[in-house]
Amino acid sequence: QVQLVESGGGLVQAGGSLRLSCVVSGSSFSISAMAWYRQAPGKQRELVALITTGGHENCADSVKGRFSISRDNAKNTVYLQMNSLKPEDTAVYYCYQAQGRGLWGQGTQVTVSS
Repeated sequence: QVQLVESGGGLVQAGGSLRLSCVVSGSSFSISAMAWYRQAPGKQRELVALITTGGHENCADSVKGRFSISRDNAKNTVYLQMNSLKPEDTAVYYCYQAQGRGLWGQGTQVTVSS
């Protein structure tokens, strides 16, 4: 059974940085596009960043220039580097694997204080 396990969330001051990691069990990681989503209280879940199997990445306009997504196929891991964090980045961040119907991690809380 494939599992996605996120880590790296926490509390950080505005302007700080965090790096989220998502380890994917199973053998389908290298053939799957991967993404990070986030959901703030009272808001819909939104796409933050996506990376294809070929390593091409795309980020939401709200985080461009501050966040970057990367992957390490040897480690079955996708990362989200978050710099210049703002209070509005506060949310639960979810890892997503675009395989089959799609698979989600359990989420990791990121809280940015002003």
